Amino acid sequence: MTQDAQPIEVYLEIGQTRTFAAALDWPGWCRSGRDEASALQTLYDYGPRYAKVLQATQLEFRAPAEVSALVVVERLAGNATTDFGAPNLALSRDTQPVDPATLERWQVILRACWQAFDAAVEAARGQTLRKGPRGGGRDLTKIVQHVRDVDAAYLRSLGGKLKLNDDDEPDQALAHIRQTILTTLEAAVRGEVAAHGPRGGARWTPRYFVRRLAWHELDHAWEIEDRAE
Repeated sequence: MTQDAQPIEVYLEIGQTRTFAAALDWPGWCRSGRDEASALQTLYDYGPRYAKVLQATQLEFRAPAEVSALVVVERLAGNATTDFGAPNLALSRDTQPVDPATLERWQVILRACWQAFDAAVEAARGQTLRKGPRGGGRDLTKIVQHVRDVDAAYLRSLGGKLKLNDDDEPDQALAHIRQTILTTLEAAVRGEVAAHGPRGGARWTPRYFVRRLAWHELDHAWEIEDRAE
């Protein structure tokens, strides 16, 4: 690493067939590979794409000039969900309190991720999404529905309550879910959401929630961009 390169703290979630590398301070910048080296390389390769997501914000993110700037500070043993294709593990630091500046930063990043997803969807309308090597892959409508449903599920995992109108268009449903996410996230940071649900299950911490949600939004935004013909 050159002297002017700023180190970026990364953690690894290591499964049997897939490893995720995620930047601790930059929710959404999270990619996977077959092993540690390929996961870190892919994370590095996506640095400019992540920078583009944040380009319109006031956040000062610069993609690293070399992969050695990614410094692994924690390794976690993955599970079946890791191998299936989603980062699934919380960090010990996820239980730490969240200050107002961090919350505001998260809100900026989440809005940027949503904007990136919406832009990818809009650019792909009327286009055919390429199939995968085995002919699989959701079409654009199914991806939007999937993201909507997962956003709602993640919101419930944080402790949010949501009531959607069956007649809502996908864009209306997404807008409603997103606003509820921001409201619930603020309440969770202030300690106004119980750490456990009515049946005793542990809810997601705000830190884990933001990291998981931002990853999912950008994962599908970039999927759409890459598959649009």
